Amino acid sequence: MRVWLACFLVLFALAELFDWLQEFNLPLPIYILGGAFLAVASNYDKIVGSYFDDPSIEASLEQPRLDSLTPSTNPISLPIASAVEDTPTSQTDD
Repeated sequence: MRVWLACFLVLFALAELFDWLQEFNLPLPIYILGGAFLAVASNYDKIVGSYFDDPSIEASLEQPRLDSLTPSTNPISLPIASAVEDTPTSQTDD
């Protein structure tokens, strides 16, 4: 019985909160500031510098070496599109 009562109270509270939030409006600058805050908070470790201290990231950023690859001896042939012929235009006398 206690579980049913607890579930009922939680669902009732959530329904009332949802009704209240539908009527709750914030001005646009608050949304912009909130988005900027979320962007800074989610990238905080990159801004502070711990991103550059991680040696595993430096290893993943290294460029692959192409010295081990040998150049191909087979030439690549590309088909050339045929030129568009000019069609004679009809001239009318005015």
